[in-house]
Amino acid sequence: MRETASADAPGRVNLIGEHTDYHEGFVLPTVIPQRTRVRVERRADRRIRASSTAFGDEWEEYQAGDEQPGRGWMDYIQGVTAILARHGIAVPGFDVRIHSDVPVGAGVSSSAALEVSLLRALRELLEFDADDLMLARMAQAVETDFVGAPVGIMDQMAVSLGRPQEALFIDTRSLLVESLPLPATIELVVIDSAVPHAHAGGEYATRRRESFEAAALLGVERLRDLDPASLARIAELPAVLARRARHVVTENQRVLDAVTALRAGDAPCLGALFTASHASMRDDYETSTPDVDALVRIAEATPGVYGARLTGGGFGGAVVAVVKAGRGRAAAAAIRDTYRTATKRPAVVLLPAVQGAE
Repeated sequence: MRETASADAPGRVNLIGEHTDYHEGFVLPTVIPQRTRVRVERRADRRIRASSTAFGDEWEEYQAGDEQPGRGWMDYIQGVTAILARHGIAVPGFDVRIHSDVPVGAGVSSSAALEVSLLRALRELLEFDADDLMLARMAQAVETDFVGAPVGIMDQMAVSLGRPQEALFIDTRSLLVESLPLPATIELVVIDSAVPHAHAGGEYATRRRESFEAAALLGVERLRDLDPASLARIAELPAVLARRARHVVTENQRVLDAVTALRAGDAPCLGALFTASHASMRDDYETSTPDVDALVRIAEATPGVYGARLTGGGFGGAVVAVVKAGRGRAAAAAIRDTYRTATKRPAVVLLPAVQGAE
């Protein structure tokens, strides 16, 4: 019987395909260098204790089998043990120490990185049988069934299955995954806007509800079942619902077009798709903010940048830009500094690493 186990998982950035996964659409994420690392140690009792360097390194605890939501970051720990119990996996007491450099609230899946890293460690400690896709499904259930965040499965699949220097083309209906190497002609720049966001409740849930209202009026269960040929019908909906549906339908097509651009190494086309995606998120899904819009504008005005967009669920978070190879570090530093001057927000470059960045 194992007494200790360690595991880690990366954050992710979604290249394109926002708010499509809960409509069983297409997404195109990739992992980032920042990771969450956990070490678990079995206990002789039923207590579960957790400490995280991101939240003061103080110990929090509860009893296995007595998980109660409403405890902030500890809900992700509680959710993991609750979901494992639901799957018939006996969870003993344990201590878990968490260290992460995946920023919280930046839209790069800090919660999924925590869930998947802990599930990986417990898979080793408890020796239960689950592949990486099953871990992703469990991690999504932590969010939807315990934490109360109505997320799709993209984040957890990207974190569990993704590899560096590859994009994951995911069909969230079939859960089929194709790995696409990132072309040598481009670099990715990811910058945290320092506008924090959250998925549980609030505007994210409102957008999701509105999009399903639009789907029902259009006679489909999910907007994945429509394509751009349906835009004339969509335009007849009430204005807000029309905008929500238009975003999801056109964003699905943009993912397919982005896959074609990646395969062809067509950086200008990929950049144009990023630009169109951000405009759709800003105007149709209304998930951007003035400062994030400013960050995107600054990025797109920077030499070497083909296009930029808000990444993640929105209402803050990070921006991803596609940049000419060899220009990433210089572009990232210039974008960060210009944005900081314009907004007074302490933006942080997540990708690529910038010498003397902070």
